[in-house]
Amino acid sequence: MVDFKLSETQEMILATAREFGQEVLQPAEVQLDRIADPVEVFESDLFHDTLAKAYELGFHKMSLPEEYGGLQLDPQTTGMVWEELGRWGPGFAASLVSIATVPRLIAFLAPGNQGLIDKFVIPFCQDTKAEHISGWCSSEPEVGSDGKNYHDPSIRHFTTATKTANGYVINGSKSDFISNGGIASVYLVFACVDPSRGICGSGAFLVPSDLPGVSRGKALDKTGLRTLNQAAIYFDEVEIPEDYLLFPHGDGYPMLHNSIITVGNLGVGYLAVGLMRAALEDALTHAKERKQGGKPIIEHQLVAEKLFKAYASIESARALLWKGSWLSKTSFPGDLKTSLAAKIYATDRAVEHTAAMIQVLGGYGISREYSVEKYARDAKLLRIMDGTNETLLLKVAALL
Repeated sequence: MVDFKLSETQEMILATAREFGQEVLQPAEVQLDRIADPVEVFESDLFHDTLAKAYELGFHKMSLPEEYGGLQLDPQTTGMVWEELGRWGPGFAASLVSIATVPRLIAFLAPGNQGLIDKFVIPFCQDTKAEHISGWCSSEPEVGSDGKNYHDPSIRHFTTATKTANGYVINGSKSDFISNGGIASVYLVFACVDPSRGICGSGAFLVPSDLPGVSRGKALDKTGLRTLNQAAIYFDEVEIPEDYLLFPHGDGYPMLHNSIITVGNLGVGYLAVGLMRAALEDALTHAKERKQGGKPIIEHQLVAEKLFKAYASIESARALLWKGSWLSKTSFPGDLKTSLAAKIYATDRAVEHTAAMIQVLGGYGISREYSVEKYARDAKLLRIMDGTNETLLLKVAALL
């Protein structure tokens, strides 16, 4: 049976994450959130220094094997850290969730390729300045939710990979929604090799951002998660060596893509729980201090109901996410339908309850002097991240 008691190591890691979140992440994220121009955000010393401090503590390499310099934390422990970081700095936490995509996949898919290990994995684990950053390039201007349609051969990635004598040439573009797109040092690029096979005709390629022909768009100006850099990426005759093909096109493509989705959606769900916690904790403090009708508003039944529902959703969402992480720990990458159900439930509830906590604060809730309105803006993006909840729901229903 599952044991909910935390180990000494887990308690120590979470205490570190909490202290870092309170003292570093939250002040930086609040300040950066108020900067109107996203370009200014990602050019600022505050953004880069904060991310570097996360690297110094090892939050970028939690799931990497110890033999390469990683922390090799299990999925449940990693998930609890994502929740804690999401409680204090959800934008930075969202960036960190996908920041290790390339080294993780190399370690999993190509552990015998010492050249790739030496170039992309070990330097990433040794990094304390946030210079090695991954971006996952799947979605395109015309391929969003369709990227999960493995069955219709008329649907494909328009970014192409053409075989040459020495490797491949990449051409095309990826959408504005590439997480870490404008700051990444290397991309995992899904590019079409065989158009006749639709989405399954794509392979997964490593593309360093400093190669000739790689360029980036302007950072997306978003409603929330404004410290998560998202930007379009363009590839113009980009030449890569043959061993930068990390996963070939063909029947195995759905397995790779679904594995990434299975793990990634758990991370998004944990961020949602962290945001709900943040909103509830702020609302509880306010409800105990604010008096109307002759008593603290927490004693008014309609306010108490909102607080209770938020608490119940946090506990139930976390339990579902823990099960998804346990399944991932038991048999990597885990169970797709459990991960997607956990993400959908957690993010739907986060949108609902962060809005409800604004209501608890009343007029103060819509003031930018308080953080609750930011939590609501941040939560809204999570229902879209790593796949819209509507399309993910259909995917789960099909798996049933």
